[in-house]
Amino acid sequence: MNNFFGINLKVLRERKKRTQEEMADFIGIKRSILNNYEHGISNPSIENLLLISEHFNININTLLTVDFRKLSPSHLSELERGLDVYVKGSRLRILATTVNEKNEDNVELVSVKAKAGYTAGYGDPEFISKLPSYQFPFLPKDKKHRAFQISGDSMLPIRERSWIACHYIDDWNDIKNGQGYVIVTKDDGIVFKRAYNRIKQNGTLLLVSLNPLYQPYEIQIKDVLEVWKFALKFSDQMVEELV
Repeated sequence: MNNFFGINLKVLRERKKRTQEEMADFIGIKRSILNNYEHGISNPSIENLLLISEHFNININTLLTVDFRKLSPSHLSELERGLDVYVKGSRLRILATTVNEKNEDNVELVSVKAKAGYTAGYGDPEFISKLPSYQFPFLPKDKKHRAFQISGDSMLPIRERSWIACHYIDDWNDIKNGQGYVIVTKDDGIVFKRAYNRIKQNGTLLLVSLNPLYQPYEIQIKDVLEVWKFALKFSDQMVEELV
């Protein structure tokens, strides 16, 4: 069986910081069998393959055909949370991203100028690869981050042309009422607002500005392209040194 199963099994075990003995107990197989799988000495039976797939909540095809060593930490984290991006139909939104030489996710910067093309190019790897990108060690590695430059004064006291870091939200049902999000929409482009989740009630998000001069408004969830949750505001000096 020419596949990545043994390699992937070891990657998953080491990410959980478990010994072979501990992992074998969790899965329900013998340590010697697990060791043979990891070193490619033997191939799993159908029964054990199903058992391991169910334990990690990862599709069998993905376990066999995708080299987990080449995946970024955020992609591995998504797999472990059941968001299998490699199974056709399992996920509607595939995120275009860039990585550094260590296969770690970069933080791409979307300036006010770049916003004009982002709505069309957000899913295009070539467009995303042309955005300035950096590494910020203080941001969690298990989430995909992107930085956006604020336009307008609707979110004062966060000033126009400030930079904010956000992490990617795959499941829009996880949007929390009253928290800040960058919403990428078909018609309105990129907006930064407090969001209120009305998806289950009427298929919308209520978007609210911090500046009381701006009235709240609703958008249809079908018109949303991407959602990014606000994580922090960069200091002006930090971004000026980069860009």
